[in-house]
Amino acid sequence: MRLQTTIILLISSVFILALFVTDMLISNIMADIISTNKQEKVSYVAKMMANSTLVIESLSGERGEGEIQEFANRIRKATDVDYIVVMNMNGIRKSHPNPLRVGQLFVGGDEKRALQGEEYVSTAEGTLGLSLRAFTPIFRSDGEQLGVVAVGILLVNVKDEITDNRLTIMGGIATGGMIGVVGAFFLAWRIRKILFGLEPREISRLLKERSAMLESTREGIIAVNRDAKITVANMEAQRLFREAGLDPNYLGKNIDKYLPNSRLSIVLQTGEAEYDQEQMINGNIWVVNRTPIILDGSIVGAISTFRDKSEVNQLAEKLTGVQMYVEALRTQTHEFMNKLHVILGMMELGAYERLIEYIKQITKKHQQEVGTVVRSIRDPVLAGFILGKLSYAREMGTELTLIIDSVLPEPRDPHITHELITIMGNLVDNALQAVQEFGAGTVVIHLNWDGDRNLLVRITDTGPGLTETNREQIFMSGYSTKGDHRGIGLSLVKHSVELLGGRLQVSSQEGKGSTFEVQIPYEGIDQE
Repeated sequence: MRLQTTIILLISSVFILALFVTDMLISNIMADIISTNKQEKVSYVAKMMANSTLVIESLSGERGEGEIQEFANRIRKATDVDYIVVMNMNGIRKSHPNPLRVGQLFVGGDEKRALQGEEYVSTAEGTLGLSLRAFTPIFRSDGEQLGVVAVGILLVNVKDEITDNRLTIMGGIATGGMIGVVGAFFLAWRIRKILFGLEPREISRLLKERSAMLESTREGIIAVNRDAKITVANMEAQRLFREAGLDPNYLGKNIDKYLPNSRLSIVLQTGEAEYDQEQMINGNIWVVNRTPIILDGSIVGAISTFRDKSEVNQLAEKLTGVQMYVEALRTQTHEFMNKLHVILGMMELGAYERLIEYIKQITKKHQQEVGTVVRSIRDPVLAGFILGKLSYAREMGTELTLIIDSVLPEPRDPHITHELITIMGNLVDNALQAVQEFGAGTVVIHLNWDGDRNLLVRITDTGPGLTETNREQIFMSGYSTKGDHRGIGLSLVKHSVELLGGRLQVSSQEGKGSTFEVQIPYEGIDQE
């Protein structure tokens, strides 16, 4: 059954049942009230007749008994009762709605207690039918009982009045029922609109799918409502919270108090998304995206996705290492093809002795170059980067020399490799370009690890050098001596050095080359 149908049936059933019970209760109460009012009415009229001077004097013989009939008819019409019967002590009627019954015995059998001086109300069947009647004794001033007054209302009239009242009540109940059913239809339509027309089964499925997506993603996800209170955080976000030493009880907390520099409250105010921003939490660096949640043109919340930057860097390092290996293979293939052409030419010329010497020479050089890098640099990503640069320099026709004073182990913090490649890559590329534009020269990469916690990287070239003005501005983003749309590399170098907590020095002399010296903290993994 559809949700809309269920709501309509449920609300309508409850409403109609409530109205039915109300009808029963009100009808019974109204019937009791009407019966009580009728009893009080006939009792009052009977007392009034019993204390009437005309009735007392007529029964005492002081006045004619014929006046009782006329007086009783007048009172009966005035009070709207069905009959007023005055009888003497022998039960002989002195008045009756039907004049033919005057002088006859009272019928019903419930008048005996009244003839003995008792006042009461009873229900009995007389000549006019079943009726509710009140009996009141008639006493003379000296206390002598002269007779009884019986005032009655036919029960059929009482029931008719109760029925009329109940019909009125039922009309009101029916009107209320119709209003309830219309309200149920409106409520069901409104709820369906709020739920975007989805049925409970569909909502349940969507909730399960959303939970599965939230928990399966490798990024931390946190959401806040329009009041900047945290409503959702997936398992990855909770893991990152624990690593950052944050309180595990996050739900319902204000985001500015839980994560003071999250900027989600600013996103709630501006409605502008922020992408790929770095955020430091208790020493942990996250790469964060922030997006507002907009519904019907209004900002109802914001969501943030974030990931540990060290994990992102590891992926970047893997990609960078692969790219370096690919570049190294490409240049080596190019070199290999050139050497094959030389070998083929020597074979055609018959210079076999020179050929043997040439092969030995290139084999020895290759083994020395690769062997030195592999033995001295234990980080495969950094080693691949160095080999790639050596091959790239040969392809450019520039001499690139590598000097390593000691074995460089893998860093204990993988994040350092990414920043180190950024530093060395930009410095080496600038040096190679400077030497090539100068026409001739060499580039030297000098690595010196002190065996403890410091790594010195020195990049020296014999290019044109830098002027004093250039030395002061080269680390500014967008500044370049090579033209427009350049000047990014050295600003990245400066940023990476500062991020690692190192220092950067530049020494250069115009026309004699430049030296860039970087010293960074570097703690290696213990290796045999």
